[in-house]
Amino acid sequence: MNKDKVTAVVGTYLRAAIAAVIALYISGTTEPKALLMAGVAAIAGPVLKWLDPNETAFGRGSQK
Repeated sequence: MNKDKVTAVVGTYLRAAIAAVIALYISGTTEPKALLMAGVAAIAGPVLKWLDPNETAFGRGSQK
């Protein structure tokens, strides 16, 4: 995986993690452990994208 693809993967994870933490915080949850777990759980999206053989951006179907 080249540098551009790694940057795309990391960017996707960060966007998902930040959105999850903000959504949880806005809903009234301010417990640090819960916010941390929301950020960790956000990795599910990028992992599912990577596992998708039809995903051309950086999934298993992308050009290597």
